[in-house]
Amino acid sequence: MPASVIPFPTCRGVYAVLQAALPGQPPRNIGIYLADLAAGKPWIRMFPVYDFAGPDEAEVLELLEEDIRRHASRMGAIAFLDWLEDTLSNLLRVSDRKTVPVDSFARVLEQLYSEHVEPVAVGKYTTHLPLYTLRAAAGRLGEDMESVEEDWVPAPDGVRPGPDLFVAHVVGRSMEPRIPDGSLNLFRFHPVGSREGKILLIERRGVLGDTARYTVKRYRSQKTEDERTGEWAHKTIRLEPLNREFEAWNVEPNDFSVIAEWLLVIE
Repeated sequence: MPASVIPFPTCRGVYAVLQAALPGQPPRNIGIYLADLAAGKPWIRMFPVYDFAGPDEAEVLELLEEDIRRHASRMGAIAFLDWLEDTLSNLLRVSDRKTVPVDSFARVLEQLYSEHVEPVAVGKYTTHLPLYTLRAAAGRLGEDMESVEEDWVPAPDGVRPGPDLFVAHVVGRSMEPRIPDGSLNLFRFHPVGSREGKILLIERRGVLGDTARYTVKRYRSQKTEDERTGEWAHKTIRLEPLNREFEAWNVEPNDFSVIAEWLLVIE
C-alpha cells in the first residue's frame, strides 16, 4: 500500500479453520470461521463440493454451513466458537483460533479461505470489484493520498458487477448513522442526471500530481441563469453532512470534481 494512504484503524477478529476428518483420509480443510470480536457477528465460508466424501458423509457436510450460520447467529460468534472447540470430534474438527486484524471482514474471510482451503478465482468486474486505497473523509477533506487499486473484493449480494463500480472505506462520523465511521462502501463512477441531494464522493486535486483529497457529502447547489446567453451556472455548491454535530460548507465549482455516487454500505 502506498505510504501516502491515511493509516486505517483496523478492528480485530478471530478465526479457525474447519476440517473434515474422513475415515482412511488425512484431515482436509473445508472452511473458515471468522468472528467479529466487536459485533459478535460470524463470517463463514465453506467448501462448495464434497466430492472427496462418500454419499452419507457428503450429505452431512453439505448441511454444515447453514447449520453453523444458524447456531452462530443464535449463540453469538464467540460463544459458538467456544462450543465448537469443546464438542467437535470425529467427522468435523476445528483448528486452534488465531487473531487477525481486519479492515473488511468479507475481504479477510476470502483471503483466509484462499490461504487455508483453496485458491479463490478473482473475476474482475464479474465476481469482484476493485478496492481503492483512497480513504474518503466523512468530515472535512482528508489528507492528500494516492488512489489506486489496492485489492479486489467480492461484489455484494444482489449487486451486478461492472467497470463503473468500486469500493472504498469512509472514515469519520459526519455521515452517520447512514455511513458508519470506518465502513466499506459501494460507489458508482460518474453519476448521471441531477446531482442535487445525492451523496457523492468529491475530489480535490492534491499538491502532487498523483494525489488528491476526498470527502463524502450530500450535494446541494443553486444555479443562476445568464440573462444574455440563457446558460445556467452554479451560484453556490454546498457540501452537507448527515450528522447534525457537523457543519456544512460551501465550495467553489472549479476547485472540486464529482468522482462517484455513494450507493450503499457493504459492511
